[in-house]
Formats: sequence, structure tokens, C-alpha cells
Amino acid sequence: MVGERMMRESEVAALLGVSRRTLQGWRWRGGGPPYVRIGGAVRYEPAEVRAWLDAQRRTSTSDSGGEVSR
Repeated sequence: MVGERMMRESEVAALLGVSRRTLQGWRWRGGGPPYVRIGGAVRYEPAEVRAWLDAQRRTSTSDSGGEVSR
């Protein structure tokens, strides 16, 4: 986390193109980028948001995100 400030929920929602409600739902159900709660505030580490987003990449609708079978 050195050098980068934690991101607010609204910033992550804007970056991902989803609503704050969607992020809240992901936290409630489990899913979405990792977060921390500091007092009552939810914050996200930018590197973890980028890593989560990279892990969501798919090459087709049948791609479940696992290893590529050949």
C-alpha cells in the first residue's frame, strides 16, 4: 500500500462501472474486490482492485476462469 491511498466505495464503483449498491451486494454475498473496514468506512486497496479485475477476464462465455484445457 506504500504510496497509494485507499479508494472509497464510490471510486471503485465508478472504476468498475457498477453502482455502489452492487458493491454492497457483493460484500454481503461474498465476491467483488477485497476490502477493509476502517471504523465504519469501507476502503479498497488499488492494487487489490486491479488484481480482482484482472482475475475476471474471460475469453468466451464458456470460460469459467480456470485453466485452459487443450
